[in-house]
Amino acid sequence: MSLIINDDCTSCDACVSVCPNQAIAAGDVIHVIDAARCTECVGAEDSPQCQLVCPADCIVAGAVESHDQLMAKYKGLHA
Repeated sequence: MSLIINDDCTSCDACVSVCPNQAIAAGDVIHVIDAARCTECVGAEDSPQCQLVCPADCIVAGAVESHDQLMAKYKGLHA
């Protein structure tokens, strides 16, 4: 599943640099994750790096995608 950032986001930028797919950007008020680019770090890391570094614990599950779907998305982004 791609991840989403909820309203608890403090826009601290900790998540932006650790995303291997450049899926996280500043929004109008909080940061946002581009679902088309989010692979939950499948293909790059063992777990979502943004969740590991987020001090506000505001990055949560979004749309459900299988491991195979996430891997295919990763390969498409890094082909």
